[in-house]
Amino acid sequence: MRVRVIDAQITVTCTDGTVFTGSYRLATTLTDARRFPAAVLVDLYHQRWEHESAYYALRHTIMNGRLLRSGDPIGIEQEMWSLLTLYQALRTVIVDAAESLPGTDPDRCGFTIAFQAAPDQVIHAADVVTTTVKPVGLIGRRILSGLLPPRRQRVSTRKVKTPTSRYNGRCDSDGRPDASRTVTDLDVTILEPSDPLPALPTASRDDRHTAPGKRRRHRILALLQEDPTRLWQPRDIATHFGDVTLETMYRQLNRWAASGLIHKLGPGLYAATVWSPTPLA
Repeated sequence: MRVRVIDAQITVTCTDGTVFTGSYRLATTLTDARRFPAAVLVDLYHQRWEHESAYYALRHTIMNGRLLRSGDPIGIEQEMWSLLTLYQALRTVIVDAAESLPGTDPDRCGFTIAFQAAPDQVIHAADVVTTTVKPVGLIGRRILSGLLPPRRQRVSTRKVKTPTSRYNGRCDSDGRPDASRTVTDLDVTILEPSDPLPALPTASRDDRHTAPGKRRRHRILALLQEDPTRLWQPRDIATHFGDVTLETMYRQLNRWAASGLIHKLGPGLYAATVWSPTPLA
């Protein structure tokens, strides 16, 4: 899988004045740096932990610790789909309610409030019949009336919880505080790659009069055959040899792919195919 790696150095200042710095590496499949700037992705990284809230809502808020009732795979699948449908429906109502008040973060909306308000529309038929179109219904109004305060930034070290043990949970010694502390300042510095790709030449080397075994086509086919499963990009190949421009590399690779010498598996992705190692004329 092709990924993009972002290195960042994060300095955290807590309410008690303590300061610590850590280096972090983020791997993402969002490879377009223009559409997805590194600083934005690093700032949004903590949002990925919101999926833990989804698991908690499914296991504890909706199921209240109960087990699935079905005793066969088909029934369990049906129950799971019903749970996920209910969860997504409530989340949709939460987002609609938050958007009705510009600037409201959906994180401030309580999932438990939405879940407890939902049965009122089913059991008591509350707020179902209305003569006017309202921006939010009963569930949305209850959510907005019980908004949580904005989430505060906090930091603590990673802990391994052992609820069945009478000993304290193990903490990873990474410089972060053992107890949760409120963050007052967060400074994120994106680290540039230490080994940028070398610049390609402005003109390609003319190898038409060289020996067949030393021509660019034969050398590139040999390179691709060394690792037939690797997907090569034109810039990677051009950088490897250093005697061809990127424009020439694209043009030659497309021509060789059209003739069947190599495989083109996608935009700018090439791989080896069956070929003879004898020098090509």
